[in-house]
Amino acid sequence: MINTYMMTDVISRSDSSGVESPSDRLSARTSTYTRRENRLSSLSKTEDDTTSKDYKKLYEDALAENEKLKSRLDDSKQELTKIRLQLDRVAQEKEALEKRVSDMEEELKHLTAAAVHDDLVPATLEPD
Repeated sequence: MINTYMMTDVISRSDSSGVESPSDRLSARTSTYTRRENRLSSLSKTEDDTTSKDYKKLYEDALAENEKLKSRLDDSKQELTKIRLQLDRVAQEKEALEKRVSDMEEELKHLTAAAVHDDLVPATLEPD
């Protein structure tokens, strides 16, 4: 059984005798080649579009990630500044407490020396 579609195609491209001429064969090959190239080209464009979309998506993802990281970095910098201020405050308090302890120790020495001196002074010398 002969495929009528193929036979119609051959007859339409042939001359009145039903035989294909060389120019018809060349035209058919060129047409087939062109269709094939167009198909491949459209596939290639689809791949290029996909690749382009992939790069665009990767770029957008990287941009979003960078924004998140910048935000985290800013938060960390603010926290570091806050902690440094607390550390400075604690260091000043420590210095103030150390000075106070030193002053108290000095006062204790004077009081101890005064007490020892009072104990050593004979009672006879003291006025009544």
